[in-house]
Amino acid sequence: MKCLTLKFGAALCTGVMLAAGSALASEYPDHAITMVVPFSPGGPADIAARSLAESMRPSLGKTIIIENKAGAGGTIGTAQVAHARPDGYTILMMHLGFTTAPSLYKKPGYNAQADFQPIGLAIDVPMTIIARSDFPPNTIQEFMDYLKANKDKVSMANAGVGSASHLCGIMLTNALGIKLLTVPYKGTAPAMNDLLGKQVDFICDQTTSTSSYIKDKAVKAYAVTSKQRVPSLPSLPTLQESGLKGFEIGVWFGLWTAKGAPKPAVDKLVSALQAGLADENFKNRMVAMGAAVLPGEANPEALAQKVNQQVPLWKGLFENSGIKPQ
Repeated sequence: MKCLTLKFGAALCTGVMLAAGSALASEYPDHAITMVVPFSPGGPADIAARSLAESMRPSLGKTIIIENKAGAGGTIGTAQVAHARPDGYTILMMHLGFTTAPSLYKKPGYNAQADFQPIGLAIDVPMTIIARSDFPPNTIQEFMDYLKANKDKVSMANAGVGSASHLCGIMLTNALGIKLLTVPYKGTAPAMNDLLGKQVDFICDQTTSTSSYIKDKAVKAYAVTSKQRVPSLPSLPTLQESGLKGFEIGVWFGLWTAKGAPKPAVDKLVSALQAGLADENFKNRMVAMGAAVLPGEANPEALAQKVNQQVPLWKGLFENSGIKPQ
């Protein structure tokens, strides 16, 4: 009889747990979700995040509120999510800088491989080499020759330490074997404003923030950093076909939440991400900006694999470049 009671009790407990899990799955979310973007408003990460939040809303049934938390190469906002309540109501949209910060900062405030629950990859954005409209070179070959001949005079802007433009600049100068005056800004928007105002010479930045200026001919555009040409900017050659063999950098974006978030909440976020990436309006917006949507990698496993592969990759690159953590 005691045995039957124990078995019945165990079965009863299991039933209660399953019911609780089902209730959580059906109730989440019961209020708005906050998506932290660890960069300033108006930049490429912010633009992509707002578009994705809008496309995910119908599936979730609740609004996703964007919170810009800029500073320290994205580590301030990223660390905020790492230490947020693990309930699935605070999520992070971050790019490849998620995996470079451990090598750029002594204390980034988070462990990229241990403090987060991955949701999935979202988009991949190629980068462009653009310059002020009156910069002397007219082709990518002329541009590279000009940099080598005038390395003491040319200024290269970026959106701050750890930003995608900073990383692209490191790769470009390494590939050319030169060092340039680097001008860091607090975000892409102010960097672009000074480029348009001809206060700096050039920048390597994402198509999501440069495409409109290129099409309006407000800047000189030289090349893209992807393996293949970008369909929305077909006249721009790749750096690989321009002589820099093996040069490729794309800015992948992913979504995370705090480690320990309930599985039903994570599953709902994964489903919402996949639905958002399938939304035609979202896809059209991304294509117009030169970004590639990644529906096949919009899952926790793919994002975890990306992080585990890229953390040591960037560490090796920075060590070879003599860049030490700040």
